Amino acid sequence: MAVAAAFAQVTGGVAGMSQAVDVLDAGSLLATFGALGVAVVLFAETGLLVGFFLPGDSLLFTAGLLCVPGAGGAVHLALPQVLLAAAVGTLAGSQAGYWIGRRGGRSLLARSRARKLREGAARAEEYLIRYGHAKAIVLARFVPVVRTVLNPLAGALNVPARTFTLWQVAGGLAWTLGLTLAGYGLGASVPNVDRYLLPIVALVVLVSLSPIALEVLRARRRPAAAAGDAPTPPPGT
Repeated sequence: MAVAAAFAQVTGGVAGMSQAVDVLDAGSLLATFGALGVAVVLFAETGLLVGFFLPGDSLLFTAGLLCVPGAGGAVHLALPQVLLAAAVGTLAGSQAGYWIGRRGGRSLLARSRARKLREGAARAEEYLIRYGHAKAIVLARFVPVVRTVLNPLAGALNVPARTFTLWQVAGGLAWTLGLTLAGYGLGASVPNVDRYLLPIVALVVLVSLSPIALEVLRARRRPAAAAGDAPTPPPGT
């Protein structure tokens, strides 16, 4: 009976935690898992294709805000721990994604049924072709979904390992440290910033999604431009 009661208590606690934690809500993740949650989420978002929906941008910015004393109420994080966790999570995740792509190739993306993932793969390949390896790897860090699929795609396309590693480290550190310190700086300079936490995070999400919106608009304009440039047939034909 004692064992059964203990088991019920443990399973009940796990079930309660799973219900309480919203993986799409940066504040919920940070309140539950702290800096460790930052590392795990960023590893999944940048290294595993199933993590393309995770809130990397808002997570980093919110984590920086919560490192300011008093900014997050009961939740307070240590800035050095968050910076270290963010860097380790994203750099290890990207490298894992690259080697997964090297082993699995394009078949991993081809088998996916997620429309956003397939669209992200197309944009990632376009980035690699248009900007070259170095610039594409750095820029992809700042575009949701693209930063998830570019790493395995780079492996599948046989981007040299040394080139990928160098530029994914540069881009990964610029992204994680930049967003985290931006959140910390805002929290330190604006009194009672916790009152505006939700609008600020919403703004960060909108800004992070703006490259995707611009890309969609660009893609819609291309067919119209192509139709406008098509030669007009001569009369009587």
